Amino acid sequence: MPIPLLVQIPLDPLRLARIAAAGFEIHHAPTPAERAEMIPRLAPVLRAVLTNGATGMSAEAIATLPKLEIICCIGVGHETVDLRAAKARGIRVTNGPATNDVTVADHTWALILSIARNIPGADAAVRQGEWMNARGPRPIVFGKRLGIIGLGNIGRQIAERGERGFDMEIAYHNRARRPESPYAYLPSVKALAEWADYLVIAAPGGAGTRHLVNAEVLEALGPQGFLINIGRGSVVDTEALVAALHDGRIAGAAIDVVDGEPEVPPALAAAPRLIITPHIAGRSPEAMMATASLVAANLQAHFAGEPVKTPVPMPVD
Repeated sequence: MPIPLLVQIPLDPLRLARIAAAGFEIHHAPTPAERAEMIPRLAPVLRAVLTNGATGMSAEAIATLPKLEIICCIGVGHETVDLRAAKARGIRVTNGPATNDVTVADHTWALILSIARNIPGADAAVRQGEWMNARGPRPIVFGKRLGIIGLGNIGRQIAERGERGFDMEIAYHNRARRPESPYAYLPSVKALAEWADYLVIAAPGGAGTRHLVNAEVLEALGPQGFLINIGRGSVVDTEALVAALHDGRIAGAAIDVVDGEPEVPPALAAAPRLIITPHIAGRSPEAMMATASLVAANLQAHFAGEPVKTPVPMPVD
């Protein structure tokens, strides 16, 4: 008999079918209203939940599911899953590292080049018959300084593309220095911003990184510096970013994530020198199916009594 699985994030039919084929009965409730209706009805039988880093799973939500055994996050993020509540119940938590890092790194470079060369603005101007107005000079990327906040799998791939493809100097800031990395380590985000021409956020969300990039960091990045965020929207102080863009205190920003997404603050949407994409950096067909396959593998391993493939480390009390 298929095992009941609550899917509480939007998921396309192909990935739902991939997970269902692994032996799971899908209950798809991607909106708060759908979950409010479905969870009380299915709580006595639900044994697994599929979520992501943005939606997560609170202690209160965990408490409503007495038979819950495993929480799977379909991407690498798990910052809003209450790990202490899960640990107290003996609930396993998994995530999806290394399933979409190639795709995210590709998208990061699309954003870097687009904001540096003002591709969206030039395209819009030409379509409006303003050919000459679209021909202002724009900075190059080749040979510039690339700073990366968060040198995990994704950050490393972004760095490698910058080094090998664009002959850039690379430096990074991380929670801890990576001795195996050939790149320069800078001791603070502010120091990295002062150094960089292009500052990329590839850090996870959560309380530890909230507003890591604030007004002081943006001031350090300066009027010739560009900010690119493919990590989490919460890492950036949105009000400070809007002010810096309006005042010309940074050259521009290109972001794939917004704090509070999918809602975009009107002031952010109206800001100049800004490119926003709707959290699509990891959404290639290849990556999407890889994430679904890893979820299926983790679920199957758990219910077969085997170690899961990609466990999230639990907090040490």
